[in-house]
Amino acid sequence: MNMRHVMLLTTGGTIASTTSESGKLVAGELSGEELAKLCGLPEDIHVSVRSVLQKPSVHMTLADWLLLKHEVERAFADETINGIVVTHGTDTLEETAYFLDLTNKDERPIIVTGSQRGPEQTGSDAFMNLRHAIYAACEPDLKHTGCVVVFNERIFAARYVKKEHASNLQGFNAFGFGYLGIIDNDVIFTYQKPVRREFYEIGNTPLKQIGIAKVYLGMSADMLEGMIAVCDGMVVEGVGRGQVPPNLVATLERAVANKKPIIVTTASEEGKVYPTYDYKGSAHQLEQMGVILGSDYDSKKARIKAMVMLAANKELAAGFT
Repeated sequence: MNMRHVMLLTTGGTIASTTSESGKLVAGELSGEELAKLCGLPEDIHVSVRSVLQKPSVHMTLADWLLLKHEVERAFADETINGIVVTHGTDTLEETAYFLDLTNKDERPIIVTGSQRGPEQTGSDAFMNLRHAIYAACEPDLKHTGCVVVFNERIFAARYVKKEHASNLQGFNAFGFGYLGIIDNDVIFTYQKPVRREFYEIGNTPLKQIGIAKVYLGMSADMLEGMIAVCDGMVVEGVGRGQVPPNLVATLERAVANKKPIIVTTASEEGKVYPTYDYKGSAHQLEQMGVILGSDYDSKKARIKAMVMLAANKELAAGFT
């Protein structure tokens, strides 16, 4: 029998939750061993379990990311490991997945999964998602794909996956790009892969504080100024092709002059920032001022990429072409 070996790194979340006396979920209570035993895995898959964290995903910190990255590197030092599964709460799952995608250079897959319903709830998706993630971690077709999210029988690239529903079992999607493949009766079907991977060596360098400001009609320049003042840089989620209200331009210009990186993205689900227009607050004007145009990254993913690139001492503009 050809044994397959998966490392399960647990961080908590709904997938590891129990039900309190009040009937509410308490995230991160179950151990990885308890979860793995309930997945009904075949005998030719051996799962090693390491409990990294046990917390709701909204409690995750930047320091936790560095710890998790270290645990991934430690696991991949074992050549018998076919792949890694990370269990995670869904609220910030897409962010952790993309961080791991950018900071892991191993060809073997990292699979991030979670659940929308706790293991003790009726109709829970916890065990099926974990089972599928473990199968995906063994899948040769997912080598060189980086970190992916497995959820509700679908496989998503970390760069584009987003939580699309607060509670439905179909919790994640990748707007415009779709999923990479599906899991049907425990068989992995891969239909597409990213054409390139990115890796940044950051070691244990602390991550800088990059903020996100979502602009809207009537937004106060003072509010934006205050946010920028307490951050090392800012992702400004503009509208359309990357426009911002004209009263915010001077604030952004001062930030750039003070050597704080500013990246403008779009609130649109699809499409990229582009210097189409020539008026005050347009992406064209912002680019002329030194603001980085954030391509088709959403604001959360742009923030993560900026933090990782700065930790790796890379030029930010080159990362958003």
